[in-house]
Parts: sequence; C-alpha cells; structure tokens
Amino acid sequence: MDQELPVKFLISFDKFLRFYDQLAENGTPDQRAKANRILEAQAPYPELREGFEEVEKLETHKEVLDIILQDAFSEVLSRNEIKALSLPYVDMLFHPSARLRRIIENAGDDFNPILMRRSDGQDYIMASTVILNHHYGFKLDFSRPYFFEFPDANGVMHHYRILYNADFMEIIPNAEAPEITQDDVDELLSHPEDLDFWKSKIPPGSFTIKGFVIANMFDVTAEYAISAIKSELIASDKRGSDSFMSELQSTFRSFFRLKDLRVGFITYNRKDGQFEKVYGKGMESFILGDSHACKCNESLCSESYEKLLNEKAYFVIPDVARYHENSGGEGFYQNLFDQGIRSAIFAPIADKDEVLGLLEVVSTRTNALNAVNATKLDDVMPFIVSAVVRSRIEEENLIDAIIQHECTSVHESVLWRFQEEARKFIIDQLEGREPAFREIAFQDVHPLYGQVDIRESSHARNAAIQRDLMIQLSRIRAVLELAFGKTQLPIYEELTFRVSRHIEDIKEVLHTNSEQAIFNFVHEEITPVLEHLKGLDSELAAEIGSYEAGIDVGTESYYDHRRNYDETVMQINKTLASLLDKRQEDAQQMFPHYFERYKTDGVEHNMYIGGSIASEREYDPLYLSNLRLWQLQVMCEMENAYYDIKSELPIQLDVASLILVYNTSLSIRFRMDEKRFDVDGTYNARYEVIKKRIDKSRVKGTGERLTQSGKLVIVYSQKKDEQEYLRYIRFLKSKGYFTDEMEIVELEGLQGVSGLKAIRAGILYRKSDPQGEAKEFYNYDQLMEELNS
Repeated sequence: MDQELPVKFLISFDKFLRFYDQLAENGTPDQRAKANRILEAQAPYPELREGFEEVEKLETHKEVLDIILQDAFSEVLSRNEIKALSLPYVDMLFHPSARLRRIIENAGDDFNPILMRRSDGQDYIMASTVILNHHYGFKLDFSRPYFFEFPDANGVMHHYRILYNADFMEIIPNAEAPEITQDDVDELLSHPEDLDFWKSKIPPGSFTIKGFVIANMFDVTAEYAISAIKSELIASDKRGSDSFMSELQSTFRSFFRLKDLRVGFITYNRKDGQFEKVYGKGMESFILGDSHACKCNESLCSESYEKLLNEKAYFVIPDVARYHENSGGEGFYQNLFDQGIRSAIFAPIADKDEVLGLLEVVSTRTNALNAVNATKLDDVMPFIVSAVVRSRIEEENLIDAIIQHECTSVHESVLWRFQEEARKFIIDQLEGREPAFREIAFQDVHPLYGQVDIRESSHARNAAIQRDLMIQLSRIRAVLELAFGKTQLPIYEELTFRVSRHIEDIKEVLHTNSEQAIFNFVHEEITPVLEHLKGLDSELAAEIGSYEAGIDVGTESYYDHRRNYDETVMQINKTLASLLDKRQEDAQQMFPHYFERYKTDGVEHNMYIGGSIASEREYDPLYLSNLRLWQLQVMCEMENAYYDIKSELPIQLDVASLILVYNTSLSIRFRMDEKRFDVDGTYNARYEVIKKRIDKSRVKGTGERLTQSGKLVIVYSQKKDEQEYLRYIRFLKSKGYFTDEMEIVELEGLQGVSGLKAIRAGILYRKSDPQGEAKEFYNYDQLMEELNS
C-alpha cells in the first residue's frame, strides 16, 4: 500500500460484526446462537473492531477470521465463487475462496496478483469520486473496471473482472478533509486527468476508509480477449509496432485457452489468383512458409479452396495427421504436417463477398482446434475484417503516393504555395462560397535545362524491331512451306508468297507503318490458319508449337531484340535518373529551387530558381551561378555513370549531353489541366521553342550534328554567358571534369530562332578503384579503346 491516495486504510471488521450484534439480540434462536459464537470468537481481539493498518495482522488473526467470515465466504459456494477479502485499489487478496485459491496455486509460487493496466492517477481520482459521492453527496460517475490476470497451469493468461462489495466499509473525514462546494466539483470535472489539481482539492490522506471490501471476480477472458483484439487491430499505431504480432498471439492464446496456439495472416491477390505474404514484424504464414507468394490452387487442396474462396467459410482440420494420411500425402496437408501442426482453423477475411486474405490459427496438438471452438472466431472476425480493410486503404494511399512520386508530383520546393491555396479552398467551402483552386504562378525565375540523350536511339529501336519481325516471319514461312508440301493446297503457297513479300519489304529499311501492317497480317490471317493446321498433322503441330514458344505474352509477337533494346534504355535511364535525384538532394540544401526530370530516350531535367520560389530564403544571383556550376558537374558525373555500366548492357549505345543557358528570367505557371508547370506568356514561350529544337541542330558551315559523344555541349546566345561558362570549365578542368579539348561553334538557324552559339567541351572520364577513388583518366577516344579492349 505504498501508493498515494486521498484515503488511509484502517482494516476493521466492526461494521461487519454489527450485523451479528443485531442478530444476537433480535434473531431467531439459531441465529442468536450462531451470532454469539462469532462475537465470542472475536471478543478477545478488540483490534478487529477498532482497526489496524498493518496488512500482516490479517494472517495473525487468520483462525478467528475464518470463524467471523464463514457466512461471507460460505463453504457451500466456495468451490464456485471467485472472491477474496481486499481493500479497494490495492493488490491484496486475503481469505480467498477455494476456487480463487486454486487459481492462485496454478499461477505458480512466484506469481503475485497485480491490478492490471491502470493509468497514472486513476486510483487517486477513483477514490476521490467515491469520497465526493458517499461523503459529500454529489452524484458523479467515474467508474472504471478493474481486472486481475492469472496464468493457468499451462501458462495461458486468464482475465478476471473485479466487482467490489463495499457494504462493510466506512469513509471517515480526517482533520485535513476540505470543504467541497459545487464550484469545486465543476472545476474537478473540467480537469479529469489533472492529478495535481485533484490533489489540491482533496489532499492525500485527508480521509480514512475503515473496514474492508469483498472482491468478487468473474472470468471474462473471452470478452477481454475480444476487446484486446479489437483494440490491437483498430489502433493503427499498434498495428505498426514491433510488438503487435507477439501481443496478438498472446491474446489469441487467452481467447482459445491454448498455450501452443499460433496465428498467421496472408493476403489474397484476386487478380493473380495467389496468396501473398503480409510484411511486418513477426508476421508469418503457415500456408506460404518461406515463400513470398503462391498460387491458391497450388497451396490449397480442392476442398479447402472451395470452402475458403468460394463459400467463404471456415476450413477446420482437427487432426492434420489423419487428413494427411487419408489424402495420400496431399501437398496442403503435407506442408502443415512438416511444420509440426496437428490441428488448424483457416478463416477467410471477407468484406462484401470479396476475400481479402486468410486468418490462420494452428496448434501442435491434435483436436485442440476443432469445429466447436472455431465458432469463437465469429466474435472477432468483424474486427479483423475492419482492420484489413483499413490497412488496404492505407496501403493504396501509400501506393498512390509512391506512384505520384515516381510519375508526377508537386515538388517540395513549391509545396508551400499549394498548401496556401488549399487552405483558401477549404475556407471558401466552409463559408459557403464557391471554392476554386486558383492557378499558381512564380514570377522572375531563372531556367536551367539539361539532357543526356541516347544517340541513334530511333535507329537502334527500328533495328531491333526489324530483327524480331524478320525472325518471326521466317518461322511463319517455314511452317507454311511445310503445310504446302504436305497438302499441296495453293492457298498455303499464296500465303508463303505474301510472307516473303513482307520480309523483302523490311530487309533494308523498316518503314513507318511496316510493324503495324505485319502485326495485323499475322493476327488476322496467319494465326487462324496455324490454329487450323495444328489438328491436321503432328509434325505441323510440333513446328507450330516451336514457333509459338517464341511469342512474347505481353506484345503477342517476337520480342527478343526489342526486349534487349528496352532493357538497355531502361537501365540507362534508371542509372542516370538515380544519380541526378541523389545529387539534387544536395543542390536543394544549397538553395531551394523547382526541379523536374523525365525519362525519354535518356534523361532530361528542368530547374527554376528565384526568390518567388524560396519564400523563406533571400535570393541572390550568386545562387544561380552556383546552380549552373553544380549542373555542369552533375552532367559530367552522369556521363561517367553511364560509361561505367555500358559494358554490362545488352546493346552498346552511346550518349550525348547538352545544357541550354537562358540569360533572361521568366514566369512559370502551374497548368491545372496538364498538372505541370509551364512557362507563362508569349515572350517566355521562346525558351520552350529553343528547348524542343536544340538537340536536332547542326553546326553552321559544316552541317555536322551539334551534340557529340564525349563532349558536353553548352548552348547560349549572350557573350557574357560564354565568358561565365568558360570560367566554370577552366575551374572544373582543374578538378578533373574536362579535357583540354574545347571549341566554340555557331549553330545553323532554327525555325524562329537564330544567333545561338555553343561551347563543346571534352569530358574527362574516370576509372575508379573499389573504394570509389579515381585512379585513371581518359578522354572519349581513349575510353572507347579501353571498353573495347
């Protein structure tokens, strides 16, 4: 009784014995005789009436208390009732009934009963409300349930709710007892969790509780488990915690009263017809084992498949060994048997006839789980379904966020402006005005543009398509020639002729419409003929089967060379974009700016920097110069990153890099219809025109392509931009980014654009050791020799 309370305890049996005082005078002869025996037994021990604080004295007076309490603790009911003499809010159980004594013995010698899960100050405030009700006469309801938990002999935790019988308890004010008014009560009720405030109104130890209570207990393990399961599943912060599954396992063990019980979950992917692992701390599945996913018809037997996925009913296996033997070693039962599982319940987690997943409950003991106790799941499945539905929504939101991040998103640098506009939208809506999300614009920003382009990508793509079509048409021609040889039907010869014509048409060059024309020809005219030929002859069927084995499911055509091309482009883009994104994190720390990048045949990026974007930072032209220098460095790093992986790619391609310098600030506006930023105004549109046409431009007087492998091209129109970038290049050359090779060229006029010049600077490539330290340096020609050697 070390806790601080507004009461002191004086253990006394006076109020209880007054009942026998009355019986001794007014009772029947039998009652008087019994009352006198009890009173005579107590008489030598006056402190039992006067009261004492030491709990140990209860044990001292145990024999006489057995006589005094014989009616309150009837031997007739002792084997059924769970109760003991106690004090409110105290972890004390004295004179337990026979049943409670057995429960305590089963819990073990080292077990000490403790009242469960009380919040800080709960006991103090509870005792204070009792004082307010019974001493001061206010009518307050602050009742909170109290519980004891005891493990049984098998270690399974049971929960018992306490109902206190306070008939033999008196509340006596001490000298410190305060005067309490209605205003005081109102203030207390307005501070329901402020312990210090309650102590100020009802000080510690200001009252004495004289007497005792009888703690009547009821086994509410099932109800408590259901409540705990509901709480654990509904609280999203608990579901994400490391202890979630261990706590849930423990709760299910109490619920089923099985110490060896284990619980698992799997999700159901209806689209792919498979079960999939649930990822999380402690999550496991007894159907999947170590697999991440498995087809439903492979992981279940036919009976369990029907029950769980079609009937959406429980599938119960009381004796896994017997089912395993009777099924002849069916894989589903074999899997459970090998894991040591001897009984199991599988329950579909279904919402509105849609199966979302399965709950797996298993035991190592035969018949421990059966059709009878399976019905207990009826009480908890609604909470499991609710939790899974909510988790699915949260997962979908997370997926949406990831897709948005990967595909299109509001950049962090301008998010603050969108949040401002959203708040205005909400206010308009709340105040009854017609809400509208206004367009967002940023004035006086400086653009930076760069691209790392895959050279001759269109030619490489067409060559890959051409090879695949040639191979597919050649295989078709071989089948048709075999068919003609066997049947001598002229129609097969005519089809062979048309296939040969298509081969001739694409042998030298792939025309714009050739791919679609051949695709339509094969699907509309060749495929039906091949289906017919399959049934005529086994040799033809085998030849057609060999042809069809080469068809890609996704494209419905031959795809080997195109796959190599696509995978090459994908890997190049992934490598370049990953490096750019990572380096962008550093650039944002220097000064916030808008950034977007997108993948085509290579990687392009736009940046806009200015004071209107960085609302909390003061802009200075120095930051534009810094970003231009950073861009030059990163473009060189992206070139190096590509040539580091070139030798590992399915197709050997080259890249060429370009930067556009625009010396005039402009405005950008978020286009609500296109969900992206674009330059604002007719004059500013010139910048977009240059961007779209610049990489196709040629050098004036020579006709050669502006962009070249091994060189970074910097396009500009003003002399001061030329001087600025030449200064940067000299600096970066000293840092090992550029070679001595550099030239300034004039560009041929583009439609609507003239007067552009470009610096072409040779990039210095590095060969690094495993620690990332540059050990050797190459210009482009030397690098090609090294890669091809």
